[in-house]
Amino acid sequence: MNTKVGTYWTAFYTKPRNEKKVAERLLLQGFEVYCPTITVVKQWSDRKKKVKEPVFSSYIFAHVNEQKRQQILMDPAIVSSVFWLKKPVHIRDAEIQAIKEFLDDFPQVKGAVLEIAPGDRAVITAGPLRGEEGVVRQKRGGKVLLQLYSLGLELQAEVSIGKLDTVK
Repeated sequence: MNTKVGTYWTAFYTKPRNEKKVAERLLLQGFEVYCPTITVVKQWSDRKKKVKEPVFSSYIFAHVNEQKRQQILMDPAIVSSVFWLKKPVHIRDAEIQAIKEFLDDFPQVKGAVLEIAPGDRAVITAGPLRGEEGVVRQKRGGKVLLQLYSLGLELQAEVSIGKLDTVK
């Protein structure tokens, strides 16, 4: 677990394209901050350049206690803390370490969010309904209402977006 009592890793939502600036500013203020980045080659009309881009758009991670979390929220480019069950999200040290190790092993990785909308066809990739295909009827936060046609019956299931993949 954490070596410092009362501290934990948490995530903050930043203004768009402010992740690196916020992380640098908070580091200078003495906070323990992590903004995972990858190096990509950008092409302009006259040149190519290697630049570091955040893996998670509009997110940074910080190792905080409640007082430090409140101080970080005062930064003008921080929009909010990321919440889970109405409390600031607690991220295990092992998960932050896993991200760091993964990026060391696979420096060219690209983060992506599954874009899914009502009417899209999707397949469930995990859980007891794995392999079932359906049509997205509604999207609510991180879940979708999926209409399934299995065994000749029409079923509706609320499924986490992380357990879906789109059907081409």
